[in-house]
Amino acid sequence: MIELAHLQVLSAGLFAIGVYGVLARRSAVMILMSIELMLNAVNINLVGYAAFSRFFESQRVTGQVLVIFVITIAAAELALAMAIILRLYRNRSTVNIDEIDLMKW
Repeated sequence: MIELAHLQVLSAGLFAIGVYGVLARRSAVMILMSIELMLNAVNINLVGYAAFSRFFESQRVTGQVLVIFVITIAAAELALAMAIILRLYRNRSTVNIDEIDLMKW
């Protein structure tokens, strides 16, 4: 049986992998994928919280509501970020973060 501690360890591991991906990658698409991995780690943690709260307080749905908000924000963030990356690729022909210098004159 999966306990809350198992879900928290899994969530912490996925979040750590996501942080490493954000800090170590140079491609904007890979950075976005790492951010999505971190958001999914938060979702796993919130779902674990919701499942745990069902045992003690059956009327509480805080975890499920928070997961829906996080999924909605993640979808909006991904759509906006992909639109920005596609526009950068069309203008600069690269998605490498080091080669994108839009702020320079």
